[in-house]
Amino acid sequence: MPYYVYILLCKDGSYYTGYTEDPKRRIELHKKGQGARYTRMHEPEKIVYVEEFDSRSEAMEREREIKSFSHSKKRRLVNLYDKTNLANALAHMRTSSACA
Repeated sequence: MPYYVYILLCKDGSYYTGYTEDPKRRIELHKKGQGARYTRMHEPEKIVYVEEFDSRSEAMEREREIKSFSHSKKRRLVNLYDKTNLANALAHMRTSSACA
């Protein structure tokens, strides 16, 4: 089963990075205030970045790496990851979770 690293843009302009097996469900939890403490204090606006990994350990390693980035470096990463890539990743996640 794949794991995903995602970045949420929060309404205050900050970013939240996490990993999960089911991004759609996890993001809904964040929006309901049932996700991480950070997203309870910094309301998430939208998902802006997704990467898929074959293992949990790979996803956790990438999450740690992204979390160590400065805000401006995260913004550059998100800007390089264009809207087409995001749309394709989200469509793939819907297909994958429908099969699971």
